Amino acid sequence: MNPPSTPASSRRPESPAEPHRLDPGTLRRSFSQAAAGYDEAAVLQREVGDRMAERLDLVRLDPTRVLDAGCGTGRGAEMLARRYPRAQRIAMDVALPMLEQARARAGGPLRAWLSRMRPLWAVGGDLQRLPFGPGCFDLVWSNLALQWVNDLPGALSEFARVLRPGGLAMFSTFGPDTLRELREAFAAVDGYSHVSRFADMHDIGDMLVAAGFADPVIDMERITMTYPDLRAVMRDLKAIGARNATAGRRAGLMGRDAWTRVEAAYERYRREGRLPATYEVVYGHAWRAEARRSADGRAIVRFDPSARGTK
Repeated sequence: MNPPSTPASSRRPESPAEPHRLDPGTLRRSFSQAAAGYDEAAVLQREVGDRMAERLDLVRLDPTRVLDAGCGTGRGAEMLARRYPRAQRIAMDVALPMLEQARARAGGPLRAWLSRMRPLWAVGGDLQRLPFGPGCFDLVWSNLALQWVNDLPGALSEFARVLRPGGLAMFSTFGPDTLRELREAFAAVDGYSHVSRFADMHDIGDMLVAAGFADPVIDMERITMTYPDLRAVMRDLKAIGARNATAGRRAGLMGRDAWTRVEAAYERYRREGRLPATYEVVYGHAWRAEARRSADGRAIVRFDPSARGTK
């Protein structure tokens, strides 16, 4: 996702074994740099978060401790405070400047009203290695963060690990059609990796079951943002920290001639004077299944006294 510049060498380096693998350091720096202006640019993230919040209306839950995993600037944690004022809230992100924004939000104009609630705890951490003990949350919430991990099954297993049996994980992420116009425009010009690879919703459902969740519910919708030109698409992505962090990205900046060809390739998608950027948004929620074995490996059998005498 590099902007145009003076021409770079046309010689292409050897392709990495995993061209779509994400570099954690690059991601952390990108989101750290975007933190101050993130809220202004994160239109899609706000909309998806609001749609996720509506889904909480459909579940019966009274949590005592909730985790906003990949919290960004803390908008989700703020919503959870309104919904569950008695719950302890922990906001976690890999980018410390994002956590600073989240803490500032918690102590901002709503301080007087929020003072009746429990304070926000801000914790730095990785979705693939959550810095919490097992079974300590009733709700794990994660809005558009899981697409930035290399080990999605591992991250979902971590959600299951830190949830109490019967606890709920609710998340959103991106599916394979996300930014398809951008991916195809770049593919018409070179063979580098320019857009991340995203998991299919059916695979995510299988991952949840394998991680120890019961009754996963997965669905998807497509949301299209429109822009006057390709540069505006790229500016929006940069403003939210969504830079190209894949291992197979171009080592140098793209030359002007190549960039002109990318713009021309993207133009074929123009409709009614605007260029689309498609996002396949995957929503999921699932309950942490009851343990079937004890820590020492013995089977756990539960009896329901109320079922005696029934057939």
